[in-house]
Amino acid sequence: MIYFLVVNYYSTNLITKLMSSLPADKNIDYKTIIVNNSPDDDSIYALKNQDILILNALDNLGFGGGCNLGINWIYTQEPQAIVWIINPDAYLEKNILAQVELFFEAHREISILGTIVHTPTGEVWFAGGRFIPATGAILTQDLLSNTDADYVACDWITGCSFIINLRKFDKCPQFDPAYFLYYEDFDFCRRYANQGHLIAVTKQFGVLHQPSSITNRYVFRKIKNSTYGYLLSLDRYTNKVVFLLRLVRLILYALILMVVKPQVAFGKFAGVFMYCRRSPKGHA
Repeated sequence: MIYFLVVNYYSTNLITKLMSSLPADKNIDYKTIIVNNSPDDDSIYALKNQDILILNALDNLGFGGGCNLGINWIYTQEPQAIVWIINPDAYLEKNILAQVELFFEAHREISILGTIVHTPTGEVWFAGGRFIPATGAILTQDLLSNTDADYVACDWITGCSFIINLRKFDKCPQFDPAYFLYYEDFDFCRRYANQGHLIAVTKQFGVLHQPSSITNRYVFRKIKNSTYGYLLSLDRYTNKVVFLLRLVRLILYALILMVVKPQVAFGKFAGVFMYCRRSPKGHA
């Protein structure tokens, strides 16, 4: 079975659009799990029905934490399921669920799959992620436009459209709760890639995404959390020299932004401070 997993944070209107893009024809068996990260948002319960389950978090768990709540529930029900994590501000291009099932039957070697992501105007927003440890570069790169392959192996995929093949895992896979928002998808991919799992991206099916329509409401928090997640990822997956060079460049850039974009600059400084104050912990 395919389980769609969506994390809600005051996004009922967006999730309603996402739900309307899912096929009404139930020839393909699927369910939707909504993790409500905004417990006082009662409007989300208007979407509840026999095919949509809402799990209410006691507090805002962040993206990774919210996903963990949903993945854990799904794993207890069906440890062989396909879990399609999808952003509230994304929706399916067309009815492609039959293609998804056939894809994973044909490519059982894949543990974590990203789909191509387009903007509503048809531009490619994501088609693969690369990571260069020697320089600390975490890049998006179009790996799909010039190939007819069913999939291309890559280093990481975006949490916007993130499919986990549970049958490839000996125990329930988890996002690291050290990340609140941003780079938890990168860390998840690198952690499980280092354990031998195959990460790939495909254009056989995809989603449409309105970039940052949710997080742009909260610019300071967005920059703070993304800066923290970026530094935490560099700390884990690069060496000390690369980390320090990237940190110095980030601070210098933030100083320049103080003049033109002070809110962004303060967010970057807050992210650096948050990283420095973190409690050293191992990976989840």
